[in-house]
Amino acid sequence: MFDFKKKKTEEERIKESTKIIEKYPDRIPIVVEKSKKSKVKDIDKNKYLVPNDMTLSQFLYIIRKRINLDTSEALFFFVNNTLCNNTLLLSEVYNKFKDKDGFLYIEYSSENTFG
Repeated sequence: MFDFKKKKTEEERIKESTKIIEKYPDRIPIVVEKSKKSKVKDIDKNKYLVPNDMTLSQFLYIIRKRINLDTSEALFFFVNNTLCNNTLLLSEVYNKFKDKDGFLYIEYSSENTFG
């Protein structure tokens, strides 16, 4: 389970995501956390508000920069334990995998741990 879900009740998360979506209808609220099994660095910021026309690979690039990952190291995104195609728009991923609280939860890992 994501730490973000442990820290806030479902009601608080729904209220927060609804407020965000109403204020920024062309953006997607995302929570990003490191896989418990991964040895890659922790990220300094877990919540992101990104344009809905951004691709998963563009967002992956942002996360790589935030954790200062070397270019030789691989990084994988998992949504609901599924490795998604990096060419997908975040709006497509959001529409398919968003949580009932309104956030999209993405787990990152240096290894393809679920595949």
